[in-house]
Amino acid sequence: MATAKIIWVDDEIESLQSQKLFLENKGYEVQTFTNGFDAIDYVKENPVDVVLIDETMPGITGLETLTKIKEFNQSLPVVLITKNETENLMNEAIGSQISDYLIKPVNPNQVWLSLKKIIDNRRLVAEKTTTAYQQQFRNLFMALNSNPDYNEWMDIYKKLVYWELEMQKSDSPEMQEVLQSQKSEANTEFFKFVSRHYSNWVSPKSTDGPVMSHTLMQFKVLPHLEKGTPLFFVLIDNLRFDQWKAIQPIFSESFRILEEDSFYSILPTATQYCRNAIFSGLMPVDIEKQFPLQWKNDEEEGGKNLHEEEFFRAQLKRLGKGDLKVSYTKVLNNQAGLDLVNNIHNLLNNDLNVIVYNFVDMLSHARTEMEVLKELAGDEMSYRSITTSWFEHSPLHQALKKVAEKNIKIVLATDHGSIRVKTPYKVVGDKQTTTNLRYKHGRNLNYEPKEVLAFRDPREAGLPVPTINSSFIFAKEDSFLCYPNNYNYYVNYYRNTFQHGGVSLEEMIVPVIKMQSK
Repeated sequence: MATAKIIWVDDEIESLQSQKLFLENKGYEVQTFTNGFDAIDYVKENPVDVVLIDETMPGITGLETLTKIKEFNQSLPVVLITKNETENLMNEAIGSQISDYLIKPVNPNQVWLSLKKIIDNRRLVAEKTTTAYQQQFRNLFMALNSNPDYNEWMDIYKKLVYWELEMQKSDSPEMQEVLQSQKSEANTEFFKFVSRHYSNWVSPKSTDGPVMSHTLMQFKVLPHLEKGTPLFFVLIDNLRFDQWKAIQPIFSESFRILEEDSFYSILPTATQYCRNAIFSGLMPVDIEKQFPLQWKNDEEEGGKNLHEEEFFRAQLKRLGKGDLKVSYTKVLNNQAGLDLVNNIHNLLNNDLNVIVYNFVDMLSHARTEMEVLKELAGDEMSYRSITTSWFEHSPLHQALKKVAEKNIKIVLATDHGSIRVKTPYKVVGDKQTTTNLRYKHGRNLNYEPKEVLAFRDPREAGLPVPTINSSFIFAKEDSFLCYPNNYNYYVNYYRNTFQHGGVSLEEMIVPVIKMQSK
């Protein structure tokens, strides 16, 4: 590792020679100055890693020196050393973004520790993360191979997300590669697991299965209703578990997070199926039966999610909660977001407020279409980062902050997640075949059986039968389904884009979070 370069500014620097020697023996290069002006000139011309400054010096004080240094190098760490312990000075120093604060007389070990904390912190954190993951790797590997049930799968996925976020702190591409291969191995096993159990879970006779889209309201939202405490059910469309973890700190500023849970999205993991299932409390095959006019199949003209509120009110009635005071707000553009900010106080008179917020889905679709967004959200890490930046400045965040002072509860969830696709598979279909890249249905689908999860009879998957003899197929792991015509063009166009509709941990295991105002 290159030698770290320290400058130490103190008008009594002569008395600190032994300290300087001590640090040089520890491998630092130390340059000393007796006044702030010389230090400022030096920093302008030379690379420096940390500045140690005495607060009380004749001519220009430590704080003034610090301000001048920060003017042209905002990120340079500065440690203030002072005899003065007054709170006023400390506040001013901390306001000026110092990295550390030492009281005279300073002990050499104290200075060394401070430097170690500043210079080595990132490296030490990275090394610790890598070691900790190496120890966990075996446990995850064993969990994957011990035939996990649906609860254990939720746990495995949470752990993988945890390590993925931890690995951001480490600069070890090797370890990140190991984690990625563990993640794709997990997806391979998860696909087999879902293929074995899915039709059981969604069968009307089923007594065992995870909470899924169509039972989410009943088991994860409505139980939190409490007289006198408005409940907000916020559905952010297409939000993966790792994206929730990225925005969690922003929520934590205003709300206490009581429970961080997940549930399974139904197949296809696409808005018109999952979200209609959430609001109706029914599988799509039953929505079509009970609401034949409102349900639309993929190939039919018109919006597929126009009747959520109607479905929702019907579900409440069916569950004996028809007398609740309920509001339903859908935000599809910025203006609707601003209207929500202005109207949120009026919602406090209701028992239950549903807010459907459509942004992340637009982001993932825009990312496919727009080159600039491909650059900005090129991988999972930058996709999370864009989500955080959006949420922080969004009308949704503003609106929730406005009511954070009141006694309210929030259940935050999503309809499905998404996965970055890399592996193309060929599928041949007739004119009626749908265009989605992660699932298809049509009459004469031709595909390689081991590459997809197929339902020859859609009803087994709780899905309507759009036309006689039409079957559904779902893509697995990180694959996407392409037609043979213009094959190479489509493969290159869609590879590395975020898609949804198929079977993967990222699309199917999604967050449902319970919060309360602090």
